[in-house]
Amino acid sequence: MLTDGFWAERQRVNGYATLAHCFAWLERLGWLDNFDRVLTGTTGGYRPGWQFSDSEVYKLMEALAWEHARTGDPDAEAMLLRLTVRVAAAQDDDGYLNTCFGHDGQDPRWSDLEKGHELYCAGHLFQAAVARARTAPEDELVRVARRLADHVCREFGSSGRDGICGHPEVELGLAELGRALKERRYVEQALLFVERRGHGRLGAIPLLGPQYFQDDLPVREADVWRGHAVRALYLGAAAVDVAVDLGDDDLLDAVRRQWDRTVERRTYITGGMGSRHQDEGFGEDWELPPDRAYCETCAGVASVMVSWRLWLATGDVRYVDLMERTLFNVVATSPRSDGRAFFYANPLQQRVAGSDVDQDTENPRAEGGTRAPWFDVSCCPTNVARTLASWQAYAVGVEQTPGGGDVVTLLQYAGAEVRVGLTGGGHLALRVRTRYPVEGEVDVEVVEAPDRPVTVRLRVPHWAEGARLVTPQGEGEAPPGWADVTRRFAVGERIRLLLPVAPRFTWPDPRVDAVRGCVAVEAGPLVLCVESTDLPAGVDVEEVRVDPAGRVRPVGAGRARAAGAVVPAPEPAEGGRPPFGPRPPADSGRPFELPLVPYHSWAERAPTTMRVWLPTT
Repeated sequence: MLTDGFWAERQRVNGYATLAHCFAWLERLGWLDNFDRVLTGTTGGYRPGWQFSDSEVYKLMEALAWEHARTGDPDAEAMLLRLTVRVAAAQDDDGYLNTCFGHDGQDPRWSDLEKGHELYCAGHLFQAAVARARTAPEDELVRVARRLADHVCREFGSSGRDGICGHPEVELGLAELGRALKERRYVEQALLFVERRGHGRLGAIPLLGPQYFQDDLPVREADVWRGHAVRALYLGAAAVDVAVDLGDDDLLDAVRRQWDRTVERRTYITGGMGSRHQDEGFGEDWELPPDRAYCETCAGVASVMVSWRLWLATGDVRYVDLMERTLFNVVATSPRSDGRAFFYANPLQQRVAGSDVDQDTENPRAEGGTRAPWFDVSCCPTNVARTLASWQAYAVGVEQTPGGGDVVTLLQYAGAEVRVGLTGGGHLALRVRTRYPVEGEVDVEVVEAPDRPVTVRLRVPHWAEGARLVTPQGEGEAPPGWADVTRRFAVGERIRLLLPVAPRFTWPDPRVDAVRGCVAVEAGPLVLCVESTDLPAGVDVEEVRVDPAGRVRPVGAGRARAAGAVVPAPEPAEGGRPPFGPRPPADSGRPFELPLVPYHSWAERAPTTMRVWLPTT
């Protein structure tokens, strides 16, 4: 259980504000009424919402299941039960469940696999049922999911329709549901969907091609993620699940290979993925323009899901490092501090301040520099809600070594009370105190321990050169990677990890053309940025320069100041000429100490221009 600090506050706001906010919008726009229309046989005519709007209901249900398990909140439980009744009433006798297809006045079932999202919606229902199955006795939500999963297996099994969904997700939901309910056939159906992809089964969308759906190459043959980012990442997460559950090392190696190249060449400093707006997708290697970064919030959520699974499969610390980067700088960036407005896209440079958004209408734009209360395509708010409600699941891992020793791993740092059952019997309980990421000390106190040696493993992030570890045995350097403390712990003993979170300069790979000649500033896991809100009147972020040989100093609350200058922008060329010509005279500008704030907080105070990558003096 989280007790205080950065993530506890976000869970608190998510629980009291975001969940009710999402429910209110789903009800107000009629997306929930779609289930009632199926029950009453009044589906002909206008249907509010996109064809995938059912999935937003299911993601909210998943969030509510996790929230009730986390806090025991009776309001979350009541809301989940009300939604379950409405969803269950819309399920057909043979298990089919969708409010956009298959009923009076609608297109037939499975008639638009490219864009219909029927299987995609089913996958999100399965994930909601998994959250419920793991936190409560089997109830109607789980039974609804069983019936739908059985229907999908009948329709799309090896002797059924030879099809796949245009948006991967059913694979992930089936694999999770199969594991939770111990139904191997669901996992095998997920594998069948994974194996079918990449053979051109889907009709191409003009100007995008089959890679938009990841239908251009089989998963086993691909070396990098491409096409629509969320689709690619959901598919990757599903592939890891089925590879692990079915012992398919070749498939697991393919996803690890794709992760390696994508993170090395197609991932932003924030952990964001997706550099193209036209397909919400990946660009080519090194194509990472900051001002045109799409970095959809849902892609950040999906990236965390893939990396989490890869860590579970391999124990490689790199996956957890990327999770942390993405959680702090994409997932935490999306929701406004009150939990009632969100970023859909997450650019690293905003050239024009966003305009105020009407808080009472859905926003038709995915980008714009201002958090919006809801979107025409509103996948991100409910994705954020379910991720924050289940954040604690990403914080701690428990395993047993081949020699039989118990290992408890602290993966993400937050103030928390941790109590885990050990494979060898008994429990280990820890009290974690920290103000991370603002401060670098992580204090771990043993509250309960078995009468035998146990390993407490702490993660030292890759950027934390010079970290120190203080244990009952003494103090020493803790290089990046895993830091293990193995002993027969006594109640009251403490471990202290001291991470250097002072601001530092970060340089881009020279092959990233868009930010050559720039630097960024990071502080611990936080990416920082400059906002026009903090600059003198008349000065824009386009005019600031930073001196990488100068000092960058912390000023509290994750903020920093860096030595630099303001270089006034030149006057535009006369006569309508393009903005190119002879090299202008050197201008070192006016010395100025640049104020930097955590990227996750940008545009909180007012619409603003912003940039992460700063030109050097």
